[in-house]
Amino acid sequence: MSLELRNVTKRVGAETHIHATSLKLDVGVFNILLGATSAGKSTLIKLMAGLEKPTTGEVWVDGQDVTGLSPQKRQISLVHQFFVNYPHMTVFENIASPLRVAGMAKSEIAGRVEEAANILQLGPMLKRYPDELSGGQQQRTALARAIVKESRAIFLDEPLANLDYKLREELREQLPDLLAGRGTVVVYATSEPTEALLLGGNTALIHEGRVSQFGATADIYRSPASIDAAMVFSDPPINLATATKRGNEMHLGPSLKWAVSGEAGGLADGDYTLGIRPHHVTPTRPTELSVPLSGVVQITELSGSESVAHLSLGDQNWVSTAPGVHAYQLGKAHEFHMIPGQCFYFAPDGSLAAKGAAHG
Repeated sequence: MSLELRNVTKRVGAETHIHATSLKLDVGVFNILLGATSAGKSTLIKLMAGLEKPTTGEVWVDGQDVTGLSPQKRQISLVHQFFVNYPHMTVFENIASPLRVAGMAKSEIAGRVEEAANILQLGPMLKRYPDELSGGQQQRTALARAIVKESRAIFLDEPLANLDYKLREELREQLPDLLAGRGTVVVYATSEPTEALLLGGNTALIHEGRVSQFGATADIYRSPASIDAAMVFSDPPINLATATKRGNEMHLGPSLKWAVSGEAGGLADGDYTLGIRPHHVTPTRPTELSVPLSGVVQITELSGSESVAHLSLGDQNWVSTAPGVHAYQLGKAHEFHMIPGQCFYFAPDGSLAAKGAAHG
C-alpha cells in the first residue's frame, strides 16, 4: 500500500502553488509534511485527498491512478486544524457515522466507537452534542471519527494545533501507535520542527510549493540538503552568515576563526554560507571546543525554562536559545559561544557542502 504523486503541479491563474512534485508515501510509517504557513502543505493534502485536482501530473494509490476520483471513492479520512462535526449528532453518532455509511453491524460499531472514544478521552461525552463540547473536545471527536474509519489514507492537517498543551503532548505520543498496523497511509502536516522530530517517521520539507528534501526525519534534521531545507527544519530560524575557508581555518568576520577538519576540512578554499541552529549559540561555554563571539542584544524573549536573544554580529542578525533565565541587557554587547562542530557549510548554489564533525 502506498500513495504516490507523479510530477504533480497546481497552478491557480498565473500563480504556481505547487511546483512539479514526485513523492511516494508508504504505509506503516508516519509521513510528515513540514513547512511554514503557506508553504503548500494543505494544498498537497487536498491534491492527495481529491479535494482539488492537479493542473498536471497524477495521484496513485496502491498502484491505481485515482487522479479523477472523488474523496469518497478514494476511501480517505481527513482532519483539519479547524474541526468539522455534525451539529445535529451526538459524539457517538459523529464517530460512528462513517461506519454506518459503510454498512457495519451495530454491535461492531459500538465496540469500535468505544475504543476510539476511550483513547481520545471522550468516553463520558458520547451522549453530548458538539455545541456542548469545548474546542479541544470537538477536535478530538473529529480525530476519533477519522481513526475509527477503515481508510486507505488518513490526512491530518495540523490536527493538534487547537488543543491544550497537555493533551497535545499526549496525542503526539499516542498517534503513531494508534495508527500503526491499520494498513493505512498516514500523512501529517505541521509547521513545527519539534513536532516532526517527536513523531519521527519520514518527513517531506515543503518550501514555497516545492519539496526540498524527503527521507527519515532524524536523518534530514542532521543533514539538511540545502539552505532551504535547513531553514524549514529550524525554529527559530537557523543562523546564516558568510564564512571563508583559508587552509585549515574557517573565518567569520574580521577576527573570528577556528580550525576545521573532517568534511569541512576537505572543502576547497573560498566563501561558504555558514548555518548554525540557535541552540548551538549560547551565553555560556558548553565545551572547550566552542568559539567565543560578541553580539549586541536587540530583543529578548524570556520564559521560565528558556531564554531567547536576538543579537547583531556586525551586519548579521542571529538568534540564541538557551535553557534557564539569562540576564541580557538590551543594546549591550554580550559574550556568546558557538560550537563549530555543529555548523553546516553551504555552497554558493545553496546545497550542503559539508557539516561539522559533531553531526556524525
